[in-house]
Amino acid sequence: MNLQGKKVLVVGTGKSGIGAAKLLGEVGAEPVLFDSNEKLSIEEIKEKAKDVQKLSVFLGSIPEEVKSELTLVVASPGVPVDTPFMEEFREKKIPVWGEIELAYVYGKGDVIAITGTNGKTTTTTLVGQIMKAYFPSVFVVGNIGNPYTEAALETREDTVTVAEISSFQLETVHSFAPKVSAILNITPDHLNRHHTMENYAAAKEAVAKNQTKKDICVLNYEDSYTRSFGERCPASVRYFSSKRELEEGIYLKDEDIWLAKDGRKEKLLNIHEMHLVGICNVENVMAAVLISLAMEVPMDVILDTIRNFKAVEHRIEFVATKNGVDYYNDSKGTNPDAAIQGIRAMTKPTVLIGGGYDKQNEYDEWIEAFDGKVKAFVLIGQTKEKIAECARKHEIENVILADTFEEAFDICVKQAAPGDAVLLSPACASWGMFPNYEVRGKMFKELVEKIGV
Repeated sequence: MNLQGKKVLVVGTGKSGIGAAKLLGEVGAEPVLFDSNEKLSIEEIKEKAKDVQKLSVFLGSIPEEVKSELTLVVASPGVPVDTPFMEEFREKKIPVWGEIELAYVYGKGDVIAITGTNGKTTTTTLVGQIMKAYFPSVFVVGNIGNPYTEAALETREDTVTVAEISSFQLETVHSFAPKVSAILNITPDHLNRHHTMENYAAAKEAVAKNQTKKDICVLNYEDSYTRSFGERCPASVRYFSSKRELEEGIYLKDEDIWLAKDGRKEKLLNIHEMHLVGICNVENVMAAVLISLAMEVPMDVILDTIRNFKAVEHRIEFVATKNGVDYYNDSKGTNPDAAIQGIRAMTKPTVLIGGGYDKQNEYDEWIEAFDGKVKAFVLIGQTKEKIAECARKHEIENVILADTFEEAFDICVKQAAPGDAVLLSPACASWGMFPNYEVRGKMFKELVEKIGV
């Protein structure tokens, strides 16, 4: 699509929206930034997008004469695509893209796209490091915090772009076709946005919808959704498994990771050679190996990078030991399945902080995974009563409600004894108490550092 001189509406004025507007300006389009929040400042938005030529900004509503001139709409990931506002553009036959689609259209080189309910950030970061150890031009972009649109025009034919892609971003792809895709797992999340698990799974599966058999899709054999998708996936499928020996693929056997290929089996590494903890991270590593092999990276480069790789911030991240108590920051555990991985990674009696924004999830499986490890369960946020009720149903006795994050942390310090662990793994989003999980995790780490000061 030639956008030279064409008006393009960008919905959302956050990092993704500003990135899309900048790319559009650089290719000669006339971006129109819009946000439904009338309380925002047009001056501040223009300051953030000060390098964008021919930019106009509207808040609250868009003049009809501007709507009539639009060629394309680019929706930020946080904008639901099934609202009457968005439906209006479809009825007028105006294409609706997302930031990922826009960047892909203008980008060059090969793309690796990684999605899944949990593990995306760790896997994307690890794959990015492996690619950087072998290829001359690599960008790590997407839901990981670096807008793809800000990197797209810097890519070359020999570039490898490693993209973490969320279900929100996948709702608005059309031609997007990565060379290698991966769906790490699909478990209940964001049902307040997608409404049903079928819709959510379909959004995840869209990462591979434009792939062909010459492309690779890496899937988790132990996830019922991804295993089922493997039977109808348009790409060539590669499986990993943490529970069984595979005839073809990569798998965990006892404490070793093995590769089965073309009738041969090769032991790659022992899990204790890694700095990462928990089965979830073993699965992330196995996926990263398959992705890297699909990109023809030598095995010694892959394994050297894995052995030196440290945990991603906010994902089962060891913070410090204070007064004999280990503190772990798993603020990125924003849904029950992610929080299950967090508690499973703990090997000591654990004081657990949970709760936050209500995404309409259920918490039974999370609490069942405690397996006697949780000596105190401290709850905060919008969901604290709901989770407390669930915990009591499962006969968790030491359940404590707190009004603030600081209060919850103080309770944890008092409840924990030498030899215990304190884990922030909320199973909920941070909204309502924090702007994002990063701010929540940083506060936790700051509070840990202040112990004894």
